[in-house]
Amino acid sequence: MGNTQTHQRPNGRRITPQRAHFCRLAESARVGTITRAQLAVLVQSLPCIGLINGTESHLLVALINTAQADTFDKSGRPIVFKSNQQLAFEIGRSVGRVSRMLSRLFDAGLITMQDSGNYKRYPIRNGEGEITDGCGIDLRILIVRYAELDELVRQARAEKKAADAALRRYRGALRNARQALAIATEQSEHVMRLIEGRIDRVSNLVGIAGKATSGTLRRATALLKWFVERLMQLPRRSAEVQETQNMTCPHVENGMHKQITTPYPLADSSEERRSANAEQFNSLEAGSASKWAFEESLGRRRSEINQPQRLPQAIVALQDVLRAVPALKTYGFTPTSWADLARAVPLMCRFAGISEDARRRAVELMGEQQAAVAVALTLEKYDRQDVKSPGGYLRAMSDRAAAGKLRLARSVFGLAARNSMEVTH
Repeated sequence: MGNTQTHQRPNGRRITPQRAHFCRLAESARVGTITRAQLAVLVQSLPCIGLINGTESHLLVALINTAQADTFDKSGRPIVFKSNQQLAFEIGRSVGRVSRMLSRLFDAGLITMQDSGNYKRYPIRNGEGEITDGCGIDLRILIVRYAELDELVRQARAEKKAADAALRRYRGALRNARQALAIATEQSEHVMRLIEGRIDRVSNLVGIAGKATSGTLRRATALLKWFVERLMQLPRRSAEVQETQNMTCPHVENGMHKQITTPYPLADSSEERRSANAEQFNSLEAGSASKWAFEESLGRRRSEINQPQRLPQAIVALQDVLRAVPALKTYGFTPTSWADLARAVPLMCRFAGISEDARRRAVELMGEQQAAVAVALTLEKYDRQDVKSPGGYLRAMSDRAAAGKLRLARSVFGLAARNSMEVTH
């Protein structure tokens, strides 16, 4: 017969770098700063942040209640020496289930464990009977992480409260919008169908309201309120437009700034005869995105249009875009950087009805930043009902960009001046 090999049983629980870190962190606990009652209340709320489930929370509460209250005072050591069998009896679970839950609590950094060679849990006392060490379930890690876990619970509760409030406001706004659509009789049939389609589009974008994020619900609520205002024929909210001074440049470093008639100070004035109010005021029928779709100067001769540009395009700041496109705020977009504006482009396209192909083509021909500006301008003109086909309008701008004839800065400055005049008057 061959030699039989005996495999020794491994001593203690499997150790990992993360568990070793938690054990060292537990040794730095300042016992006496947190009471047992505070830990028990905190542990009952941990399932709301998804760190543990309800059964694991029940086991952890049982461990905290097992430790004596004075062990959480100064010079105390909150260590539990109960066996898995006893813990399983107290919480009504199997011994194997308790062992697995203890391992998950260890991995989550809510307990630390030190097993003896024979897997027994026992305290080590000094001559005065005080516990100086022991093999068992150590709860000191909860004292160290109390502030962190408590803050996570507070944030989860605040987010839940905000989500519930946003859900209630959205459902109320959707009900009001449908009621306003039913009683609005002074609007034309075309406008009624247009607003009804937008309300349905917002509802479809939100989907199941209970599963939507609070940010999506707040944005949808703002849109629905705006639709109600349009149905009730309320005046446009001019106060939301940022206050602008009576000058082209909004960023003035001193009081010696002089007004100029064009936002292109280096260009020849004879070639730039476009004024601030040269926008399409009566362009409700301008939805057919022709080669003139993007605000080329109407007073210039065709020979001047075909001449190559001698100067680079004017640089447009994000604040200029925000002043020119108040529809961004109307639809719930508040970009603070170009990256924020670029991330909002897909949703803006969905609101305006622009196809994904048209958006990708604009990004390829203009670049991500310029395409974001173009989509924002398209959304503004669609909101003003200046264009009927936003997708065709954006494609026309892409064609002009491919030909080197697109001038986004002119449209931005023109719309900004137009909005400022509307606020003034």
